[in-house]
Amino acid sequence: MAQLLVIDSSARQHGSVSRQLTERFLAHWLEKRPGDAVCRRDLGVEPLPHLDVSLLDAWMQPTESHGAAECAALQRANRLVGELVAADVLVLGAPMYNFAIPSTLKAWFDHVLRAGVTFRYSENGPQGLLHGKRSFVITARGGIYEGGCQDHQESYLRQVLAFMGIHDVTFIHAEGLNLGAEFMARGLEAAELRISQVI
Repeated sequence: MAQLLVIDSSARQHGSVSRQLTERFLAHWLEKRPGDAVCRRDLGVEPLPHLDVSLLDAWMQPTESHGAAECAALQRANRLVGELVAADVLVLGAPMYNFAIPSTLKAWFDHVLRAGVTFRYSENGPQGLLHGKRSFVITARGGIYEGGCQDHQESYLRQVLAFMGIHDVTFIHAEGLNLGAEFMARGLEAAELRISQVI
């Protein structure tokens, strides 16, 4: 039995294509693997604070020097890291905002990219510590960017996931969503077909 961690990051609660597609992905997955467990985190409903001095001090200062803010920040980060470490499969719903990922998803990465826990520094450079995990990234984009120089989203996500040791990453893009009804229908159809193919 596998453990899935499903993260939605769209700011929209209704009419979100990335949410629609993560639901479709999860339904397909559980139809094939009904015994798998699912942990869900909605960064649109419960956004995380940006990386701040409280969390940095909690990581870098001795425990006995922590105040209430540092203790709360460390507890929150530990909980997020625990969810990620426990997962066999990571599913990210990531709409494209201004050519990149939502700031809520960036904040999540800032909490879980943690030296000595999800990666470590060595004499040969940084090494990821989260081995044997798979990740599926479901994007929703108003334009068409895949493979182009403006696709900063996929390259960034591949880099930060690999930095933690997650190299088995599959992207599912729904593109052209703001280019008219025909492009939107084509983009959704392509994404839904890709979901059925990868599961």
